[in-house]
Amino acid sequence: MKKFATLLALAAFALPTVAIAQDAPGTTKKDSYRFVIVPKVVHPWFDKVNDGAQQAAAALKAQTGANVEIVYSAPQSADVVQQNQIIDSALATRPDGLALDLLDPSGNRASLEEAQGQKIPLVLFDSVPPEGMAITHIGSDFCEQAKIAARRLVEVLGGEGEVAIMMGVPTAPNHSIRADCHRQVFAEHPGIKVVAEGIDNDSIETAQQQAAAIMQANPNLKGWVASDAAGPIGIGQAIVEAGKQGKVTLVGLDNLPEMLDMIRNGVADSSSASQPELQGYWSVMMLWAQATGAPVPGYIDTGNAFLTKENVGN
Repeated sequence: MKKFATLLALAAFALPTVAIAQDAPGTTKKDSYRFVIVPKVVHPWFDKVNDGAQQAAAALKAQTGANVEIVYSAPQSADVVQQNQIIDSALATRPDGLALDLLDPSGNRASLEEAQGQKIPLVLFDSVPPEGMAITHIGSDFCEQAKIAARRLVEVLGGEGEVAIMMGVPTAPNHSIRADCHRQVFAEHPGIKVVAEGIDNDSIETAQQQAAAIMQANPNLKGWVASDAAGPIGIGQAIVEAGKQGKVTLVGLDNLPEMLDMIRNGVADSSSASQPELQGYWSVMMLWAQATGAPVPGYIDTGNAFLTKENVGN
């Protein structure tokens, strides 16, 4: 009898523990999840983000048994009105989470506030939150990525020469941060002169056109850096078409196949690359964590890599 009473007492002490465990953060379960991903624009870099998101969905299904659907919806052009329409349409379907790459923090703000008001899990990738908004964001250090490229160009040019900067979408936080940090590095070197800046709006075709016009107007141009993944590909095409390979140095950005080929072929010297697959993967993981009620970090740094002909195959 004494032994039975002891067991009852132990069971009584155990009951609150069970209740706490059931209500603990991260214990909410569902049989299925639907996460929506909205990038800046239709673009091969964002296809890599989607690849990473699909990998995360497969991993979650394998580990939890839940079905995870990824709805990838990209604007046809880098237009904030079009992007907001896609976001608002997605919110109307009450997804389990929304991952975004902002085209314009102020222009996207109302849609972000609507998502938060509906308590829909939200993350940003390859971007930073608008001022005053607490949103988990995932990506690399944009400024450091740009400085790696700009310092490399200064090194190759021996600290002397005219250079140009290709911007992507001027309102996009990551693009504007990179452009500013390129300028900071060049300003530290009196022998380097920034003679032109182009805007490609994350379009390879526009980057090629802008680069061709800038090189024609600046025949003494010695080097290029870019602030988006499309920019260096268009610049490289313009360099080849103008017969300036070996005369104009290109230090690129990111790791799209065309960029890697340009490094292998000597059109580009190197590239400072982020890791889009990781950004897509961890975006989905953070949405899922929020959907379970788990606390999440404010920022995940997916890192940068410096690519040259020596390591481009890795």
